[in-house]
Amino acid sequence: MLTTVLAETEKLAPLALPPLAFAGIAVFIFVILAIVSWSFRDVANRHSDKTSRGDHGAGH
Repeated sequence: MLTTVLAETEKLAPLALPPLAFAGIAVFIFVILAIVSWSFRDVANRHSDKTSRGDHGAGH
């Protein structure tokens, strides 16, 4: 009897958006982060003359 009463009184909280909207927002955020990551590719090679290795300017 107790489980029946608890099951009847339990209500789910309504979501602000449909579940697919949350998934879309997550995908959008990951795409933006991927674009930012892609824009910083090869940064280490652009500044290779500022590293402390002994081969400064090798291959230039």
